[in-house]
Amino acid sequence: MDNKQLDFCLLIPCYNNPQGLVASLKTVFYDADRFAVVIVDDGSAVPIHQEQMKSELRNIDSITVLRNDLNRGITDALNLGLEWIEQHVHAKYIARLDCGDRCHQNRFYRQIEYLNAHPDIGLLGSWCVFKDKETSLSFEFKTPTRHETIQKAMHFGNVFIHSTTIFRTTLLKTAGNYPSEFAYAEDYAFFWKLLGITRSHILDEFLIIYEIDHDGLSIRNRQKQLASRARIISKFGTNRLRKTAGILRAKTLSIIPKHLALLAKRFVKK
Repeated sequence: MDNKQLDFCLLIPCYNNPQGLVASLKTVFYDADRFAVVIVDDGSAVPIHQEQMKSELRNIDSITVLRNDLNRGITDALNLGLEWIEQHVHAKYIARLDCGDRCHQNRFYRQIEYLNAHPDIGLLGSWCVFKDKETSLSFEFKTPTRHETIQKAMHFGNVFIHSTTIFRTTLLKTAGNYPSEFAYAEDYAFFWKLLGITRSHILDEFLIIYEIDHDGLSIRNRQKQLASRARIISKFGTNRLRKTAGILRAKTLSIIPKHLALLAKRFVKK
């Protein structure tokens, strides 16, 4: 790629979900010459072909497909993408999206506008709408928006929905990549690392429709994810009382049926 600075590079991993990949990327709208997309095919049974993606996605000018020959897992795929972006793309920000999730048509315009206007903010998310893939039922998911309240809330769970996030590329030089030691909670640990070096914000706008897939990694591996969450809070938490309460919450959630845990997300307060 040339040395022209782009506004952002969008990173999206994919494993055996080409339909979800295309559907998600068709909802990405921004000035075509101002962003790039990097897809990491994590060993899909049917490889994702770069030229096919370009022919199907006329809304995107720059698409690069990286491939793992074997399925190495989400953390490896994300870090492969980050490392490639750092070496080959000159982008101010890195954004995330997962297969199956849909962007509001103004998502990237709003996020880039906000980050450009607030140079002290390094990590930005948004509210989202959860939509159940099986039932099509949906509900709005709201979180704290200001940095100080985000820091407090992070002791009790990840308030950043991964697909809503965008962060400054320069932060990688200090924060590094997604940690590999926290199975199925690598994003939670990564955001804690970013919060240690930058301020954050969450836009009080519903810029993503998040697909709840009951066969997805997080739900299928919920017990391991919650165990990782407790270890993350123990390592990165900054307040002793909140750390203790957050660890206890993670352990309590591990004995609650997953469908009740999903319902509980409806009651997260602004």
